[in-house]
Amino acid sequence: MKDIAPAISPPNGIGDAKPANQAVLDWVQDLAKLTQPENIFWCDGSERENTFLLEQAMRQKVVLKLNEKNVPHSYLHRSNPNDVARVERFTFICTPTKEEAGPTNNWSEPAETYKRLHGLLKGAMRGRTMFVIPYIMGPPDSPLAKVGFEITDSIYVVLSMRIMTRMGTVAIERLGKDPAAEWNRGVHSLLDVDPHRRFICHFPEDNAIISVGSGYGGNVLL
Repeated sequence: MKDIAPAISPPNGIGDAKPANQAVLDWVQDLAKLTQPENIFWCDGSERENTFLLEQAMRQKVVLKLNEKNVPHSYLHRSNPNDVARVERFTFICTPTKEEAGPTNNWSEPAETYKRLHGLLKGAMRGRTMFVIPYIMGPPDSPLAKVGFEITDSIYVVLSMRIMTRMGTVAIERLGKDPAAEWNRGVHSLLDVDPHRRFICHFPEDNAIISVGSGYGGNVLL
């Protein structure tokens, strides 16, 4: 599976923005043991980091740079033909009871779903880089702002999260060191982009989302 998203080797000063929050560090360590990545890249959201990741994405043909004169600072990303839309039938709300999931959602029992997803994630990042993305939804100084961390093996996801959120050290600083602080947990792996191994599962009681088997933005920007 490594050929889909081969590991990258960042230079010194890139990919080393570890947060000071022990709860985040423990969470990442547990997932690294499960997914077994070649290395871990801690995102800081900087311009230098973004430039490096764009270079790596172009090298891997994840994105193509468009004509700088006609469409400056623009890149093309092509989705896998089998992975071009949301997959509602494989999207689940995992709550203790079916009623809590709501009448219009698919429900799945949490413990069974975690077991199934962890089985799919076991060793899923061998030969790949695990990216750890800190982000904020909302203005950093707003009491309504939400901090989250997403783990992914997709450079495209990192580049997209930088566009869609306030990403990087601003989120790390907002979260702080309190291990009891609230934050959202997102886990994503491309796996082999097989539609038969594609699931997007929400665990509201754990502030967690796990998405596997897709590279499409609507399924993977958690």
